[in-house]
Amino acid sequence: MKAETLFWQQCAQAVTDDGSIDAQRLMDLVIATYRRHESDYGEIERSAETLLTENHAMRGEISAVTQAFDEQKRLFEVVLNNLPIGLSVFDADQRLRLSNTRFRQLFGLRRADVDAGATIADLIGRIRGAESICTTPEQRSRKHSSARAKNDSLRRREWQMDDGRIIQSMVTILSDGSSIAIHADITEDRKAAERIAYLAHHDPLTGLPNRIHFRERVDAALAERKPDEQIALVHLNLDRFKSINNTMGASTGDDILQQVADRIRASAGTENILARLGSDEFAILQTGRQQPWNVTALADQIRRELSEPFLHGEKQVELSVSMGIAVAPGDGEETDVLLKHAGVALSHAKADGRKRERFFTGEMEAQMQLRHTLEADLRAAVQKEEFELHYQPLYDLSQRRICGFEALIRWNHPIRGRISPMDFIPLAEEVGLIVDIGRWVLRRACSDAAQWPEGIKVAVNVSAIQFSGTDLPQDVGEALAAASLTPSRLELEITESVLMENLDEVLPILHALKERGIRISMDDFGTGYSSLSYLSSFPFDKIKIDKSFVSDIADNKEAHAIMRAIILLGDALGMRVTVEGVESAAQLALLECEECDEIQGYYISPPRPAREVPHLLSLPPKTAA
Repeated sequence: MKAETLFWQQCAQAVTDDGSIDAQRLMDLVIATYRRHESDYGEIERSAETLLTENHAMRGEISAVTQAFDEQKRLFEVVLNNLPIGLSVFDADQRLRLSNTRFRQLFGLRRADVDAGATIADLIGRIRGAESICTTPEQRSRKHSSARAKNDSLRRREWQMDDGRIIQSMVTILSDGSSIAIHADITEDRKAAERIAYLAHHDPLTGLPNRIHFRERVDAALAERKPDEQIALVHLNLDRFKSINNTMGASTGDDILQQVADRIRASAGTENILARLGSDEFAILQTGRQQPWNVTALADQIRRELSEPFLHGEKQVELSVSMGIAVAPGDGEETDVLLKHAGVALSHAKADGRKRERFFTGEMEAQMQLRHTLEADLRAAVQKEEFELHYQPLYDLSQRRICGFEALIRWNHPIRGRISPMDFIPLAEEVGLIVDIGRWVLRRACSDAAQWPEGIKVAVNVSAIQFSGTDLPQDVGEALAAASLTPSRLELEITESVLMENLDEVLPILHALKERGIRISMDDFGTGYSSLSYLSSFPFDKIKIDKSFVSDIADNKEAHAIMRAIILLGDALGMRVTVEGVESAAQLALLECEECDEIQGYYISPPRPAREVPHLLSLPPKTAA
């Protein structure tokens, strides 16, 4: 009720009978009404105060939310524009709603180009590049994947920019037709992937196809071969290339290999397929030619090219090459068979003295089978210790007595009988059995020598592989300790090839052995091209002159002069000289005149079993009479 109406009602109630207003009555009515509503006014005032307080708090919260929203907006813009990938959002009408700085940078767009509302067509028109068209099998595969992804609302697009960059876009289509896309520069990733794919099929040193790629090419050539077509496969291997790496360093070896690859590439031409199979091995596939004439001509050309010296700085390096050739279909119609037969022919070229080529024949296969059988038997022989040692005397000319024996291994095959060391030692070295055989020889030779008189020494041949395939000083020490043999009674004979394999590795081992009192001898002196240089690199106790220098010394003045020079050289260097292959009294007489230290040969005695050593020691002195 309004205050005016209430007041007039109260005035009417205060009118007396005479029509005048009773002032006291009216005041009582007003006061009663006020007191009746006084509590309502307090509640109203309290409510008003509460509303004011809550309104103030709400305005504070709204201000804080607004500030937080502004901060989140600034943070979003910082994150958005510092993303390493581009981001773009388009609405259902294909108009730009949102993008970041990286998006603009990737596609070379101006800030004005990416204003909200710009269409995809407008942006594509401003891009300095074009969408890539898939052409390679890998790209077609990716395109097929993209087509499948399209059904899943995910699409991949690539852009080839005018500056060479490749931009990839991954676009997600939303249910309302709008889209979100991320964009990245994949130029380096693509180059790395292409490099990996290249290296998977090519040799990084020479750039030639590798073994995997070469097999693929051979597979394809054999599959496409016409009935009357012959395909030649040449397997090449550089002769004694390992010595170049060991003596001149791996970098020099790599440089030489690159030059070799260039020369073979030039000889093979573009019509043939050339590959590097690994290390110093190469292969050539020749198709569409008349065989064997064309591949023979190719082999001759390669040999001539590689026979010319190679240059590394001011140094000249000479090489030779061995080749094995297999021709399809006669030598095989499958890649594995053809490669194997070319390899078999190469092995025969190596065994025949290197520097030549050999065509595969059926007989070679039979010989290879025999070799595999021999290898299996040799492994069994190592396990069963089917070997024995024979000993050939070393004869001291000044003292006219036997001063020692050289230990020579013999293999008594249970079925094939006696097998020559010339047949099984190279095989043992090739398949790695020489380490175990050499260790057995050391133990047995030291054990046998321990039964001889104190002044009699034993000489043991050591293979180059024993220097790298085992701890030779430890093996020698264990053999001496087991036999209780004085180190000075053991003489280790090494050939020049031991030093050629790895001089830096071998010399410390030789010095360690010599410091323990073990004598070191250079065997087959004079047969290598650098024997003299090795004499200056290590203080040998003895040099053994190869028997090839002995046969003519009685009748040939030149041979006699060479022998005299070597003996004088050994004397000048303080090294004893042993001449091998002495078979006649005339040879002995000449060597006595030249004051040679020791001789070895059938004139003194052929190798004998260990049980005959006491008898040999009891024989009277040999003379030239």
